[in-house]
Amino acid sequence: MLQTEVRKSPEELDQLLADDFVEIGSSGRLFNKQQIIEGLINETPVHRTLLDFKIKLLAPDVALVTYRVHNHEEQRYSLRSSIWKRNEDRWQMVFHQGTLTAAP
Repeated sequence: MLQTEVRKSPEELDQLLADDFVEIGSSGRLFNKQQIIEGLINETPVHRTLLDFKIKLLAPDVALVTYRVHNHEEQRYSLRSSIWKRNEDRWQMVFHQGTLTAAP
């Protein structure tokens, strides 16, 4: 989801995000799947680094993913958490939250 080619592809985003996907943005606003797809395909690409990536299986078909992201252009960090669920033959994100944080 952090790769520019994925973020710019409505088809790939549609496959990765569940239809009932919800995000709580760092602003505190709620976003649905369509809002996130539209926002991502129109954003300016940014150089990001993924840090401290962890996966915790909550159930056989549900995983909690946590990680930090360093946005190099804005010199800021965020703490991210996502819930992924296996729907039929693929994993899809059903929830995501990003919180701005101080440098590690």
